[in-house]
Amino acid sequence: MNFRILALAGASLSTLVATQARAEAEPADADMIIVTAQLREQDPIAVPMALTAIGADELDRFGLQELDKLSRFVPGFVVQNQSPNNPGFVMRGITSDSGAATNEPRVSVFQDGVSISKSRGSYVELFDIERVEVAKGPQSTLYGRGALTGAVNIIQNKAKLGRIEGAAALSYGNYESFIGEAMVNAPIGDNVAIRIAGRVRQRDGYVENLLGGEDFNSADTKAIRGALHAEAGKLTFDLIGNYQKDRPAGTSFKSIAYNPTDPATGAVIGDRGRNSGAALVAGAGGFEGGKPLGLDREVWSVTGLANLELDDRFTLTSITAYRRFESLEIFDADGLSLPILTAAEGAEGKQFSQELRLAFAQGPLTAFVGASYFHEDGSQRGPAQFDERMVLARLAGALNGGGAIPGRAATDPAPAALFANPAFTGMLLQGVAGAYGVALSSAQAQAIAANLKSAHLETSTNTARTNAFDLFGDVTMRVSERFELGAGLRYTHDDKRSGYTASVLNGRSIVGGFIGALSQPAATRTALLQALAVPGAATIPPSAAYPVPLFGLGAQPTAGNGEMVEATHKNGGFSWRLTARYLPNDDSSIYATYARGRRPEILSPRGPGAPFGAVTFPVLPSETVDSFELGAKAALLDRSLFVDGAVFFYQYENFQTTEQQGTQFITTNAGRAESYGFEGQVRWMPNDVLSLFATYAYSHGRFKTGVREDNRFRLNPDHSASLGAIVSVPAGPGRVSFSPSVTVQSKIFFDDDNDRPDLQQPPAALVADNIQDEYQDGYALVNARLGYESRDGGWRVEAFVENLFDKAYIMDAGNTGDSLGLPTFIAGAPRFYGVALGFRFGGAR
Repeated sequence: MNFRILALAGASLSTLVATQARAEAEPADADMIIVTAQLREQDPIAVPMALTAIGADELDRFGLQELDKLSRFVPGFVVQNQSPNNPGFVMRGITSDSGAATNEPRVSVFQDGVSISKSRGSYVELFDIERVEVAKGPQSTLYGRGALTGAVNIIQNKAKLGRIEGAAALSYGNYESFIGEAMVNAPIGDNVAIRIAGRVRQRDGYVENLLGGEDFNSADTKAIRGALHAEAGKLTFDLIGNYQKDRPAGTSFKSIAYNPTDPATGAVIGDRGRNSGAALVAGAGGFEGGKPLGLDREVWSVTGLANLELDDRFTLTSITAYRRFESLEIFDADGLSLPILTAAEGAEGKQFSQELRLAFAQGPLTAFVGASYFHEDGSQRGPAQFDERMVLARLAGALNGGGAIPGRAATDPAPAALFANPAFTGMLLQGVAGAYGVALSSAQAQAIAANLKSAHLETSTNTARTNAFDLFGDVTMRVSERFELGAGLRYTHDDKRSGYTASVLNGRSIVGGFIGALSQPAATRTALLQALAVPGAATIPPSAAYPVPLFGLGAQPTAGNGEMVEATHKNGGFSWRLTARYLPNDDSSIYATYARGRRPEILSPRGPGAPFGAVTFPVLPSETVDSFELGAKAALLDRSLFVDGAVFFYQYENFQTTEQQGTQFITTNAGRAESYGFEGQVRWMPNDVLSLFATYAYSHGRFKTGVREDNRFRLNPDHSASLGAIVSVPAGPGRVSFSPSVTVQSKIFFDDDNDRPDLQQPPAALVADNIQDEYQDGYALVNARLGYESRDGGWRVEAFVENLFDKAYIMDAGNTGDSLGLPTFIAGAPRFYGVALGFRFGGAR
């Protein structure tokens, strides 16, 4: 392994150093993106870390309107957009996507330096953006909590003094796709300006709803931003407010083990293809107030940025922010038209943060020191509704009727009416009991079957309150004309309070009690089975006369059927970085970085193992990573060719991963893990007609201990690449523009268990998953945009296509249905095409 790292380092650096000898020092290119990854303005070549910055023009030219599309052009970065409420951010193989309020992120997402990293509130629209910076490697020293393996900073356009300008854009495409954007910037006197921008993005779903109604995987987003900029002497101030509303239709969680059927007749109405139509239902009985499948999400924030130049050496910066999100997503977790399991997630979060930073720059020394305060209150609620009769059929392997319908294929679920027949479900109970070696009479089985509920309801909620204080500092010293050293240190102190509650909402689960009884000693088992056969057993309260626990199915209730149990924990720790950079000339850089990243300790609640049992809060130790990175960057051929590459090696201790227990997801310590690889990117701009770019990443991430030893990290392709061009040719009074691109990724798994059957057996799952099929083989996507525009960029009309060859792929697999042996698959986007029109006006007053 170490030999491979050294070989990669030698290959990349020898190539770059050989070409650096031909580079000549030139002034920074006028079109060069200036970055602030080290909290000060720099040429990207001067930043001693792997960094990708994508500016507004490139976002526009390639139609990168969403974070998942942008990630395909950034080596070592993957964004999975299952829905705006459930994105996954992956940096060098490390995923941050848990919605649990108690979890801490690994990959931090920022808007203008403000952390928006909680996954349910982190997916934001990319409109009126100045640039997006993606910094790889532990960034805890610079960005603080959650930046264990990297940080994404979205820099929004601010209001500009002395400028009256505006812009608007419209696009329309297949699937009734529509995007409308507008922006206006105006001065208010000499020292104040305002800017307002907004976007509406809508699209029909691309997975057909075979039962009628809205198709799945649609888009429905509205976002608006207001900004104010003011200056007074050496003080500048920006006030930014953001609001976003998302209401897409349901996500296509589709089973590929069973054909879509009409739940009333049982007629097959589709096929088991991963990307074909789905027959999904929201569940009977008014689950969550009768709301349909889909998402209702609101995110809003207010940020104040103040910058005061104290003198020509010292600058004081303040970042103050308040942020709030609230969402409810309802989904068909089993992937079938039968209402076996309908689930929802309600997430809320309130966050306040304040950072003060004092920067110093004089001669060869640049440095800053700072302090920050972070407060967050959050919760995640997970209601679930089970049709116990159908759950029983799944446990018995008889969703097709188990022979009750002659000739019925095993892949075709039976009509819903069959499961309402106590004679049929009674036989299923006898079969399940027999598998445990328990003989159940027909009369007793049918009596228990008569009590099975068509809509058993239960819910669980986890909560967290965090108060964190940080002290941090960073210094860079140019020790000679060609050599500089840097160091940074951050101390974080966390004060956490976590809570957990669970309850059954309409009486005990008969199936839960039945399964629980079968594992008890004979006397207890007999008494429980007899009690479950009593008419109305689901709703009889526990008492001395009826001492039957209030059983749950997916989660067991806490004391009092819903008591909130809380625990507190305080911890603190250090993270740091050391850098060294050598400058062969003014346009090249070779650097080495060692960094320690730290994910704070967390309280990971474990619900009761039995009704009214104890809730435990094991403390997961801090996840730490030691990162070693060696890289080089160069601007060649009179700064028309930009090349950079880096090799990295990560060692993780106390690697935190998510495991499924029943229908619940918990965070646990998986021990040690390791990752190494190479990332490179090249951009060539030989003239004003042509711009070419290419990226490549190799990322080898594996577990090193425990039951998942040698498993791949989830959502982590070993290989990924992108290639694209921007061509702009004069033609008449304007220019013809052409922007083709291709992105490639290799095979990925969607869970850290890599869908291994041996890791998906009871009791971890209610039903075993014995087939390894939850992965996506490697694939490529081809996009292109062709247009005509004015020479001054004032207007442009173009046609576009995404996924030109209509490649079928999936974006996720597994999910909550895995607990019932019903993994679900979410189709990736098909071919989209359409036309777009945009214009802008104005400039300096």
